Amino acid sequence: MGQIVSVTNQKGGVGKTTTAVNLSAALASKGRKVLLVDCDPQGNATTGLGIDKRKQGLNTTYQLLIGAVDDVKDCIIEIYENLSLIPANEHLSGTEVELIGIDKNWYILKPELDKIKGNYDFIIIDCLPSLSILTINAIVAADSILIPIQCEYYAMEGLAHLMKSVNLIKKKINPSLDINGILFTMYDTRTNLSKEVVETIKENINFYTYETVIPRNVRLAEAPSHGMTIFQYDPCSIGAERYSEMAAEFIKRSKSL
Repeated sequence: MGQIVSVTNQKGGVGKTTTAVNLSAALASKGRKVLLVDCDPQGNATTGLGIDKRKQGLNTTYQLLIGAVDDVKDCIIEIYENLSLIPANEHLSGTEVELIGIDKNWYILKPELDKIKGNYDFIIIDCLPSLSILTINAIVAADSILIPIQCEYYAMEGLAHLMKSVNLIKKKINPSLDINGILFTMYDTRTNLSKEVVETIKENINFYTYETVIPRNVRLAEAPSHGMTIFQYDPCSIGAERYSEMAAEFIKRSKSL
């Protein structure tokens, strides 16, 4: 049985989508069968994998959540060997309104992903940077959450807000939810701040932090504009190297959950 992991942080600009896309690609390159679910109306994970999110007739997370498709498999696009995608586009933003009044509207995504969970080693969900009904659906559907944190001054405050929300969801809706871990992103070796943020967070939390740290890297920032993962765009870059290392650690970590 596969594992469902939501990549989430209520703060934007922390490398969440970059992590979801490149972790998925790295896992696929290591022989794991992976489904990436884009749960953000911006559709950045979708375009990051080279899919035109404005394509006519594209079945997305939106169609899945409002019941406009007969089968979740109707939304799945094969990207390349071992990597598939359920795309998203701006229509997904309408879900917030369309699900108003529906009983247990936070529990729509989970049963759909549970139908196909056994077909994959990992289902990775890219969440939007807010605690919306979409994000709650993603967290409720997940076995664990992965939290990317940018190495900056306000990281600790943002983490505290996120954990308060996660603990509430765990208490009220998804008691089996685990913390996969914290991944430090945008680490700048030229400053002391990044090091201080990492040390402070490690001292003040009691759950897993990844040894692999993702640095600031121009090639990582450039890759999505070409519709490529970092492994397609520049496989020799430090960004590709670190996400490959992180994927290996992720596999090892997931076995302990």
